[in-house]
Amino acid sequence: MLGICRGRRKFLAASLALLFIPALTWLYLSAANFTVKPLPLSPLELQSSTLVGGAGERQALELRVREVEEENRALRRELSQPPRNPTHSNHHGNGNQSHPHSTEEGTGDSEAQKMFSTGNSSSCVQQPVVDKCETIHVAIVCAGYNASRDVVTLVKSVLFHRRNPLHFHFITDSIAQQILASLFHTWMVPAVRVDFYDADELKSEVSWIPNKHYSGIYGLMKLVLTKTLPSDLQKVIVLDTDITFATDIAELWAVFHKFKGQQVLGLVENQSDWYLGNLWKNHRPWPALGRGFNTGVILLLLDRLRKLRWEQMWRLTAERELMSMLSTSLADQVIHWNSPKKLRVKNKHVEFFRNLYLTFLEYDGNLLRRELFGCPSKTDHNSENLQKTLLELDEDDPCYEFRRERFTVHRTHLYFLHYEYEPSADQTDVTLVAQLSMDRLQMLEAICKHWEGPISLALYLSDAEAQQFLRYAQGSEVLMSRSNVGYHIVYKEGQFYPVNLLRNVAMRQVNTPYMFLSDIDFLPMYGLYEYLRKSVVQLDMANTKKALVVPAFETLRYRLSYPKSKAELLSQLDMGTLFTFRYHVWTKGHAPTNFAKWRTATTPYRVQWEADFEPYVMVRRDCPEYDRRFVGFGWNKVAHIMELDAQEYEFVVLPNAYMIHMPHAPSFDITKFRSNKQYRVCLKTLKEEFQQNMSRRYGFAALKYMTADNNS
Repeated sequence: MLGICRGRRKFLAASLALLFIPALTWLYLSAANFTVKPLPLSPLELQSSTLVGGAGERQALELRVREVEEENRALRRELSQPPRNPTHSNHHGNGNQSHPHSTEEGTGDSEAQKMFSTGNSSSCVQQPVVDKCETIHVAIVCAGYNASRDVVTLVKSVLFHRRNPLHFHFITDSIAQQILASLFHTWMVPAVRVDFYDADELKSEVSWIPNKHYSGIYGLMKLVLTKTLPSDLQKVIVLDTDITFATDIAELWAVFHKFKGQQVLGLVENQSDWYLGNLWKNHRPWPALGRGFNTGVILLLLDRLRKLRWEQMWRLTAERELMSMLSTSLADQVIHWNSPKKLRVKNKHVEFFRNLYLTFLEYDGNLLRRELFGCPSKTDHNSENLQKTLLELDEDDPCYEFRRERFTVHRTHLYFLHYEYEPSADQTDVTLVAQLSMDRLQMLEAICKHWEGPISLALYLSDAEAQQFLRYAQGSEVLMSRSNVGYHIVYKEGQFYPVNLLRNVAMRQVNTPYMFLSDIDFLPMYGLYEYLRKSVVQLDMANTKKALVVPAFETLRYRLSYPKSKAELLSQLDMGTLFTFRYHVWTKGHAPTNFAKWRTATTPYRVQWEADFEPYVMVRRDCPEYDRRFVGFGWNKVAHIMELDAQEYEFVVLPNAYMIHMPHAPSFDITKFRSNKQYRVCLKTLKEEFQQNMSRRYGFAALKYMTADNNS
């Protein structure tokens, strides 16, 4: 059922014919006659339990647990023996036993067989069939930025093979919930339901257990799934975030049909010899049954576990073990050891599993939005409304693709890398907002050197490019030294660059009171972050609607000695090293900034909106978003500045601020604009429709925009 591990990355294949997988064994935990009564759940109560009336009951339970432990030790001795070749026997044996399974597994002759029934799964047997439309439930504990990124590969592999509806149950912290909720909402995969459970509410359940494992407290939360998941949920597959499926998860779900009698728990034996205790002299690992059992994949019969009082059972066991072991080093994996060091493990199967993993890592997740035909699914109103809107569009319209892009839902992964930043308490903090694609990646380090404040970036990438970016970022000392940069991946779809959607995604993740709306090709002056914060106070930004204009310049030189002051910038401007931005191709875009006045200005000055004005501004976080109808090149910033003016923002130019545009090859979209007449026609059409919308929204005051456009 399970493939071997390569490092922390585990690969799951439901095929029983994987001959290269040694000693593959399923373990079922059976209750037999093991019944419990209510127990004190706090470890502190253990010390005083003999003073209360329930002491006899507790002693009886502890006596029964000791008996079970004796049985486990016997089983441990058997499992410590070298694995037998399954082809040598037709029986499904445990260790040296060769007794065939009866129809009532787990109820054989010995008590050990009652508690643990094992069967070698490498023989070829017909798996029970899962109903076509039966929903498969999967539970995953996921916390933090890295785990939220890793779990996507698991989900892709499950979606790729699945033929059944899926219901994911994520036990998450607030970070993972925000990331995964946004991801699944924008992924829009049919017949997939996602629910979240607050891991913070569960910490008190397991935090009393001393823990040294690298996964921290979250690994222990699998122990409380019977209490966490819905009470009417009968069974669930529990997965680690680093699993990759090589076949349909329904084949794993079908194993539940093999559970007999009072068997409640399914595990697979570890492949490591660590627990055998013979790797080196004085090697004393955590005591385990044989090689231990891997909890990266667990089958839980929740209804039976609840009847067994699983909560009390595992607590009592943990309390008893901690009396002698002092702390756990294996999270919830009492009989399983794992470590990031395993990433360097080499074996003859590593290439196969590495390629399998990389396939799903870089696989286009948009291709997984396929319907499950023949299975009625719950109505998704967002998807339904989207389809209705798209059907209303005229496919014969020459501008159909432009109009359709406005409604395209792009899969979005927020905070692709670790992010940690708390805005300053003085309410003046500013976040730089920008968007980029893969061809502008080289600008990131330079911007981080120029702007020390928080940054929110939306990156338009394919799945494969997202992994290239990850490797680039992790290999950069500059980027890895910054925890206040939020990287938000918007996955590619369609033929246009959704520039304004990207800006909106980056804006929505700003957690400071103010935003500096920039572009990735610009380097802000050194010290601009602090200068803008001071301007917030000076210009009373908190109580007025202002857009602070940062004058934009450009250079045609790839190597520029960046000016460290306004005087140095003016000198380079006079020498022809710098120019006012786009003065030679699009003067109107920044002419209202009044660069002649700026040269000598020492105090902020107000300017009026004019047609095609598109400055770079700092505004409050609650400013309007960009209009999504404008994609690719043309009018994307102009429309936004027009909206700010319509909402009566004042444009105030800062006298000692500046930014410089760095040279780069022309973008694909500007090339299309220049070479494709229909592109320009559609842009003009969208522009006129936007102006009409402005007139309807803002009335008589918006007529100036149409008049100004006609005169320009």
